[in-house]
Amino acid sequence: MTHHVLSLLVEDRPGLLTRVAGLFARRGFNIESLAVGTTEVEGLSRITVVVSVEGLPLEQVTKQLNKLINVIKVVELEPETTVQRDHMLIKVKTDAATRSQVLEAVTLFRARVIDVASDALIIEVTGETAKCQAFLKVLEPFGIKELVQSGVLAIGRGSKSISEKILK
Repeated sequence: MTHHVLSLLVEDRPGLLTRVAGLFARRGFNIESLAVGTTEVEGLSRITVVVSVEGLPLEQVTKQLNKLINVIKVVELEPETTVQRDHMLIKVKTDAATRSQVLEAVTLFRARVIDVASDALIIEVTGETAKCQAFLKVLEPFGIKELVQSGVLAIGRGSKSISEKILK
């Protein structure tokens, strides 16, 4: 199975996200990551979807996505030509004996502590998926109490934009 990152430029309309997710579900694809947010164009949002599939079926889903009303454009983002990042908030159990070790890991991974309690730290980390997963493995022995993540955010390198034709 291979990971595919799709970027969808869509109109802000109620129920559109449900229709997009339903398309993947009907084909039996599990969405590994889903991020939605506004864009530089008012009234448009970007949906970033990560799925693992085998070869040809993704092409069928892409064609069906393009047929949906309110979907402006669908682009598969290749890792070599895009910047892809994850964003995580991690609550880690700490005490007086382990706090310095956790803080050392935070420094090594260029993460940052955003909240401190007597028995826990909340840490923010952003980076490539592999970096974030490696950071989690380092923190596991201390006890991860809670984890929240955004999913992959991705954007093409260079000056081109998938929404530039919409602006003209």
